[in-house]
Amino acid sequence: MRDESFAPPHEGVPPEAVAVLAGTQVPGAAREQAQQASIVGAAEAAVSHRAAQGDAQAALPAVLRSVPVAVLVIDQVAGTVVYANTAAVELAGNVQLPVPVDAWGASAGLTDLTGSPLASTRNPLSAVATGRPLAGEAVRLTPSRSSNETRAGAADQEQLLWVTGFPLSQDSGEQQLSLVVFLQLEAGDALGDPEAQLQALRERAVLATDIAFTITDPRQPDDPLVWVNPSFTRITGYPAEEVIGINCRFLQGPATDPAQVDEIRKALEEQQPVTTTLLNYRHDGMVFWNQLSITPVFDGEGELVSFVGVQTDVTERVRVEDERAAAFAAERSARREAEQSRAEAEQAQSRLALMAEATSTLSATLDMSELFDRLASLCVPLLADWVFLTMVDEHGTVRETASRHRDGRESDLHELAVQHAMNLPAASPARRSLTTAEPVLVERVTDDWVRRVFATPATADLFARLGGSSVLTVPLVARRRMLGAMALVTSADRAFSTEDLELARDLSRRAAMAMDNVRLYQQEHTVAETLQRTLLPEIPEIPGIAAAAHYLSASTAADVGGDFYDLLSLPDGAIGIAVGDVVGHDLAAAAEMGHLRGLLRACMWDVGDPDPGAVLDRLDRLVQGLQVAQMATIVYVRAVRPARPGGNWRLELGNAGHPPMLLRDPDGTVRALDGVTGLLVGVDASTRRKSVVEEVPPGTTLVAYTDGLIERPGEDLDQGIASLAARVAAAPVDATPAELCRHAVGATPDRRDDVAVIAVRFD
Repeated sequence: MRDESFAPPHEGVPPEAVAVLAGTQVPGAAREQAQQASIVGAAEAAVSHRAAQGDAQAALPAVLRSVPVAVLVIDQVAGTVVYANTAAVELAGNVQLPVPVDAWGASAGLTDLTGSPLASTRNPLSAVATGRPLAGEAVRLTPSRSSNETRAGAADQEQLLWVTGFPLSQDSGEQQLSLVVFLQLEAGDALGDPEAQLQALRERAVLATDIAFTITDPRQPDDPLVWVNPSFTRITGYPAEEVIGINCRFLQGPATDPAQVDEIRKALEEQQPVTTTLLNYRHDGMVFWNQLSITPVFDGEGELVSFVGVQTDVTERVRVEDERAAAFAAERSARREAEQSRAEAEQAQSRLALMAEATSTLSATLDMSELFDRLASLCVPLLADWVFLTMVDEHGTVRETASRHRDGRESDLHELAVQHAMNLPAASPARRSLTTAEPVLVERVTDDWVRRVFATPATADLFARLGGSSVLTVPLVARRRMLGAMALVTSADRAFSTEDLELARDLSRRAAMAMDNVRLYQQEHTVAETLQRTLLPEIPEIPGIAAAAHYLSASTAADVGGDFYDLLSLPDGAIGIAVGDVVGHDLAAAAEMGHLRGLLRACMWDVGDPDPGAVLDRLDRLVQGLQVAQMATIVYVRAVRPARPGGNWRLELGNAGHPPMLLRDPDGTVRALDGVTGLLVGVDASTRRKSVVEEVPPGTTLVAYTDGLIERPGEDLDQGIASLAARVAAAPVDATPAELCRHAVGATPDRRDDVAVIAVRFD
């Protein structure tokens, strides 16, 4: 609660009275009468001003309310307490002023050291109220239960207080005032030891007298000092007789902050209170930190009559604060360094994560267009706002471009990439990277740079529309082969750094290696396609039948493998149909398959013994004798034409460890020809295989295949054959052989083996 609510009619204590808080002493006997008259006169003026203004608080300096000790002002004539500052209010509680001295002491719970009430003893408050000075006396603060219930913020435990007081006014003055100061023992100081408590109180009293008070007269030229207390001399080293009559600026020196001096001067000119801490100089030239509070005092007419200054040496506090500030600064510096280190570590980790992602992402595709797209996604928007790639062939000729923009402006960017790539001037960063195989960094793009780099107004205009503030190009080199250049551009006001350059260079190396791998794969793929066209025959047109075939490779390196099919018109007019599977799924298996297929054709052409079982036996002996293949499964059908038009076809079947063929009747019914089996080719050359004969009507379709169509993880072959038969049966009744092939291979997820399928319809 603010102490203003307890202001009595006599509350208009002059601010000069605060000057005696540490013990009023006049600088000389000759000046005593004039100084006391000045103080009393100021007090009377303040009272008149309060009466005129109706606000006694305006005459009290703020420093009196906020000093850390309890202060009372006593009217000697009435024997009453007429003013209590904030600390004193906390002692006595909600007591309406003015109040008799003994009543105030009882309300605060003050007793002597034996516990007797002050009113029944030699009361130090009463002594001060009679105008006698009190150097110092210990009293006990023993709050009563009733007072605790009515006091706000009063202490609830017994304490010792040190009381000192002295008169403020001359005996002949109209108003007789005295000032009382209570010093409290800090909580926890020498608990339980009365002697130690008293010693602590005396030490606090000494500390309290280290507050210097001054009064100046602004009505005199240069606002000179007219009064100082002894603490002023102890703090500054200047005797009172040397400073009375001159301005207090003599405490300033070379290191005093001019800004603080200007702040004080401005406050005095505006007649406003001011508080600041500034560096001052003692009489011996030593510096000290002075906490200064200045409050203006006005008379009843509102005229400025004096300034009251309160000065405290806070050098030790400032030193401690400086040390604490230095410690805080060191801590902040260490924290900043730690944060910077953490940021650098996070950045390094992020870049490592990007490189790891780049390696896995770029190496996961063998399609160049998809690779370009993945590389652009890695760059935008993480590294740049837009990017375009310029790819060249072995002669340095631009063959294709790719681009990506973070805002989806792909049309403008694609047009810029194409037009610019077709005419790369020597100043172009992309051209320089292609020529030197080194990165090029343009930290800031200028208009002159745009004119030099973009050869045509159209491309310069496109660049301006897309926006670019910094450009970085890196070459794409792998296995000593220049593949192209990657240009990164920021459209925001952000420049690429050397760290960005190193990151882009590392990314370009990984991207170039992935691109070269794709290039090598595509070359091998081209070779494989050529080999496939050579090894797998074109389906010939043979009268009386309709046929189609399909081939899929499980190899990731080439579209060929060990599976094959064949359709051949034999010399005796029969038709030979074969499907085989050589162990393996690569080019070596394809080469072995080529040898095997050639030998099979020779055995099929020899009609000395056309039985399919005998044909497979001859093939087995040749394979093992010539060592042209390891092992293989083959199914061979010799289809004999009908003896008369519209008659049945005769199918002679031989099998060497191969899955059974399927027959699709004219009505769409599908069944497996599983009545014939035999040993694989390449196992035992002395084995003899049997054949079976099947009569089929015109319109029947024979479907032969390799095991890639029926092998599934977690399924046996019987389930795979049943699933294939269901797919073939699901085709329309009038489905062509080509359509049946598509139905057979159309639903083959998780395929792990090559697939060859041939469908022959007998008309």
